[in-house]
This record gives sequence, C-alpha cells and structure tokens, in this order.
Amino acid sequence: MEVGQTYTQTITVREQDSAVALGSGGLQVFGTPAMIAYMECTALTMVKNDLPEGSDTVGIEINVKHCKASAIGAEITYTATITEIEGRRIAYHIEAKDQQGDLIGSAEHQRFIVDKERFMSKLK
Repeated sequence: MEVGQTYTQTITVREQDSAVALGSGGLQVFGTPAMIAYMECTALTMVKNDLPEGSDTVGIEINVKHCKASAIGAEITYTATITEIEGRRIAYHIEAKDQQGDLIGSAEHQRFIVDKERFMSKLK
C-alpha cells in the first residue's frame, strides 16, 4: 500500500440500505449510515490483501458529508484514495458518486492496522 493508491467499487442501493430500514430517517432513500458503511468497506477492501498475516484494520475516525439523495436501485461508485500512511495509521479521502457522476458524499477517513488476536483479546 502507498500514498496515492486508489480503489473503486460500485454498489446498488438495496431496500435494507434505506434511511427507513436503518432508522435514520423516514424516506425510502439511501441512508447515510449505509453510505458510510460502504465508504469504510471500500477503504478496507483496498488494503486487506497488503496487510501482514493475522492483521486487519479498524476504523478510528470518519468525517462525512452526504450531499445528494439517491433512490433505491441507484448505482453508487465509491473511490477511496490513500492520502497518508503514518506507522499503522492509514488516512483516506473517499468519494461516492451516482450514475450521472454527481457527488453524493465524501469523507476523510482513518483506519488503524491491528493484530486481530491481540485486539479481540482486549474485549474479553
């Protein structure tokens, strides 16, 4: 993994991604919590094959703007770019765009590389 590396994935908005289903609003539109989850998924997917054996990443910060509503069935394309790597911390800029290429959301996100066993042992 390196600064400037990008990864793109496209999803289709499902009923379970709606604001109604997630309890974040009363309209059948793409819910902000789902948009954020896909942003984190894009960042994680980009680096997961580059992690040391037995490691994973956990999200530690995300600053999000949700700029435009999207309908159920819309295709949303997420692009994550690594903006900084400092030790075990990875910083990203993430954009989500609809089928027309309009920005629907953006985020600054940070993830931290952890040893899975050690991390989980702290939760017992």
